[in-house]
Amino acid sequence: MTTSAGIALTLALASAALAPTATAAHATPAAPAAPALTWAACGDRALGQECATLTVPLDYADPHGRQVGLAVSRIRSADPAARRGVLFVVPGGPGGSGVQRLTSKGPALVRELGGAYDLVAFDPRGVGGSMKADCGLAAEDRHLVTLRSWPAADGSIDENVIRSRRVAEACARNGGAELRSLTTANQVRDMDRLRAALGEEKLSAWGVSYGTYVTAQYAQKFPRRTDRVVLDSSADPNPRTVAQGWLRGMARGAEDRFPDFAAWAAHPDRAEAGLRLAPTAEEVRPLVVELAARLDREPKPTTTPGVPLTGTLLRQALQSALYSDSAFEGFAQLVRQASTPGETPVLPPMLAGPMPDPDATVTVGVICNDVKWRGSVRSYERAVAADRAAHPLTAGMPYNITPCSFWKGGPVEKPTRLTADGPSNILMIQSLRDPATPHSEGLKMRAALGAKARLVSVDHGGHGMYLGNGNACGDRTVTRFLLTGERPATDVNC
Repeated sequence: MTTSAGIALTLALASAALAPTATAAHATPAAPAAPALTWAACGDRALGQECATLTVPLDYADPHGRQVGLAVSRIRSADPAARRGVLFVVPGGPGGSGVQRLTSKGPALVRELGGAYDLVAFDPRGVGGSMKADCGLAAEDRHLVTLRSWPAADGSIDENVIRSRRVAEACARNGGAELRSLTTANQVRDMDRLRAALGEEKLSAWGVSYGTYVTAQYAQKFPRRTDRVVLDSSADPNPRTVAQGWLRGMARGAEDRFPDFAAWAAHPDRAEAGLRLAPTAEEVRPLVVELAARLDREPKPTTTPGVPLTGTLLRQALQSALYSDSAFEGFAQLVRQASTPGETPVLPPMLAGPMPDPDATVTVGVICNDVKWRGSVRSYERAVAADRAAHPLTAGMPYNITPCSFWKGGPVEKPTRLTADGPSNILMIQSLRDPATPHSEGLKMRAALGAKARLVSVDHGGHGMYLGNGNACGDRTVTRFLLTGERPATDVNC
């Protein structure tokens, strides 16, 4: 893809405007104290959930400059005598809403933890009720299956290269300082600003998925401000690769997890609902792989006008369904509809249309701002071809090129390496069969943290273990740690 001289000049100016700012470590003035939070009822009224707005600097290197708002929420302890502090609920993503996660998980947390904590969360920059950034992306570039860079049906990545350049250029033109503020480092700083606004000397935290990386970074930067830390479904924190490595892990994760779906879909109990896909679990995998290949050749019309079911859409639906056993039924229905002549498939809502621009922007922005993505177009072509041969369930997507390969201005600041330095107050919990953060990748987080962590490996499938896909043993171990501080003496299996 070539770029005209006029557009090239515009992009050069945009790159200069978006050049990395100084980090907070180099800022001489201290950030102004966070103003008092003004709370109002919201969310789960039965639990007394409240919401407020936290003011933070757009750029911590200019702490007295422009300020922006972050949506925050809490469920206060109903038992002041039992209260021991605050527990931050740190969402995944990038792009997950802390406020929504607190609303959904609040009842379970209150049941498990009683009044031990005020439960606290916030929407990171770019998310939900917080400050937004917009790249001005075309609708066709905001679908999940284009943001995820699935290769063409024949394995070509030509269109992915064109789209990745187009997205990077749009973000450079339109994103501005808001886009460049979307970083893990700023989310860590925002967490500490919220801690201070709450008047707490320390915080405890439960981070899930990408939230484990945020939370571990917080513990690295502010080790004496952490109390009890839970990292739920972690990936490799290697500062050279970060999200590029996380994406590649999905290839292994799908292979680890698919047998759970295959066993479910072959079980005789599924026959009555018409969802038994094959007589044996061993037959489910080739059925799904061959169906995806057939849809690559002949997409099938769906109930969503203009959006046929392709092999790519089917693979993405599978990848999403592997996150939780509760999603197996929906994917099995899609497979049955796609396989049955005369049936019209119904797409999951997340595949039926484009994301809103701010949602797509934060999904791309954080991972591209955090670290330089490595590789030439040719190296991506080779990696995609190898992954398609080795892992047909993901068909090259985890190794494909993304807008980060063409990102203007590079990383905002140098990524932080996690180490074993600091208090030994971290409990990790990890599924043995996680489609997004496979156990083998979680072990790399465990190695990085060394003596300051313990790992609970859960013999279950899915993504997000505590009070979600896990088991009673895993839940009990995390709850005991949050209530008493007691951890297993060594890494354990549940």
